[in-house]
Formats: sequence, C-alpha cells, structure tokens
Amino acid sequence: MRLLAFLAAALLLTVFNAQAQVYGPYDDYDDYGGYYYDDPYSPYPPPSPYYQATPRYQAPSRERRQRSTQSARGMIVIATREHTLVYTTTWGEQFAYPIAVGREGKQWYGSTRVVSKRAHPEWRPTASMRQKNPKLPAVVRPGPSNPLGTRAIYLADGLLRIHGTNDPSSIGTNASSGCFRMYREDVEELYEMVQPGTQVIVQR
Repeated sequence: MRLLAFLAAALLLTVFNAQAQVYGPYDDYDDYGGYYYDDPYSPYPPPSPYYQATPRYQAPSRERRQRSTQSARGMIVIATREHTLVYTTTWGEQFAYPIAVGREGKQWYGSTRVVSKRAHPEWRPTASMRQKNPKLPAVVRPGPSNPLGTRAIYLADGLLRIHGTNDPSSIGTNASSGCFRMYREDVEELYEMVQPGTQVIVQR
C-alpha cells in the first residue's frame, strides 16, 4: 500500500513539473501595433504572495555613481548604442546602468516621460504573441518566470517600459522588442528614485 502511495505521489510530481512554464524574455509588444495590451493605469490587485527567487543577475559595479557635470538634473538619458541608462538626480548625482535595448527595427528615439510605476508587475502577452505561441497564458503573474522582472516603469502613456528581466544575459545587447531591460538590483534602485513626470531622452 505504501509503495502504491509513493508511486502515485511520484506520478503527480512528474505531471506537475511537466506543466510548469518558464516564459522566455518576451517584451512588452511584438510590433508597433501592439502597444496597448497593458494599461499602466489599471488597478491590478497586489500580488500575494510574491515568490522570492534567488536573483540570477550579475551584480553591477558600485562605481557607477559619479557627480554630474551636466545641467540636465532629474532626467533619464538612454544611450542606445552604448546600452546605457543614466539617471541624474535633482541634486546632481548620476547613476549609470547597463541595459538591453530594442532589436534592429524595434528601436525608438525621442523624448518621453515616466507616467507610472508598478512593483511586481503582471505580464500580459498580446493577442498576436498568443497566436504565435498558443501555450502563452493571458496573464503571467509576478514571479521568477515573469519577463518583466520585479519592477516596471511605464513611459509615454504605456508605449514603452523600463523593466527588469528573467534573462539577465541579454543585458548589454539588442534583444528586446523596444523596451529597456535592467538587472534586478538596478531596476529596483531606479524604481525608488524616479517619479511620474520624470523626463526620459532616448538617444541613438
């Protein structure tokens, strides 16, 4: 009897593991017609509980802070070619972070602003993403498989995001569908400093 119970438990565990999904680092949209799948103003319920996985990022250098010699204070500047995001505080301190940027043909340049922020965001694949990959769910809850990581900073009324990632190896490359990925520690630090209304300049 104990042997049968053990075999049944092993079978259930095997089935559960086979159904477990870890979703790849899809980004916020897959083409320029798919921006609005996730309204940054919608009142999502707070996630409960959030699974705290061991972070897989490489800890960035703490040498990134330096005094600003520029006058653009309280602003985020993204240098696409350098894969770098620089935030200058209102008191003149700079924080430079490595990022992943959009693939060729998916990059955007110009001036925008932070419109909202969300800790432990949900990820909602677009309809076209789900057509290409029917295994994708309508919503991916916060956790280690979420492609947005632990923080999302929404830009330009939801058009673009600065966010974490479940693929830290992509940082420093042209990997996304237009958004800007950061290491977990970095995006959590930036999230605490920037506020809605912060100007964002995206350069080539």
